Amino acid sequence: MQGNLPPEAQEKLEELQDLQETAQQVAAQKQEAETQLNESQTALEQLEDIEGDTQMYQQLGELLVETEYDEAKADLEEKVNSLEVRVDTLEKQEERVQEQFEELQEELQQMLGGGPGGGGLGGAGGA
Repeated sequence: MQGNLPPEAQEKLEELQDLQETAQQVAAQKQEAETQLNESQTALEQLEDIEGDTQMYQQLGELLVETEYDEAKADLEEKVNSLEVRVDTLEKQEERVQEQFEELQEELQQMLGGGPGGGGLGGAGGA
């Protein structure tokens, strides 16, 4: 049926496909940020159980570098705050993309005669 679509409908369909790809990318980024956030929060909680004079090391790339407790805690708190903002931003972006997707899908269905009993996207196409 795609070969018979009017140019406007074909354009909307391509936009829908692009939005779907964007939604998948945003969801993957959000999942990665949530994982990093959970790991950082767990590390921060574990840090609370460690005495302040304990010898600490922080990973910098492939190296472990000695650090102070307060510095390690401050770095983790900053990382947690940053990741919380990132997750929140990605959630909002995910919502916007979903809204755009739904609006485009509705426009496309209307273009394709999506009135009562009309064609519509994803339909089996009667025979």
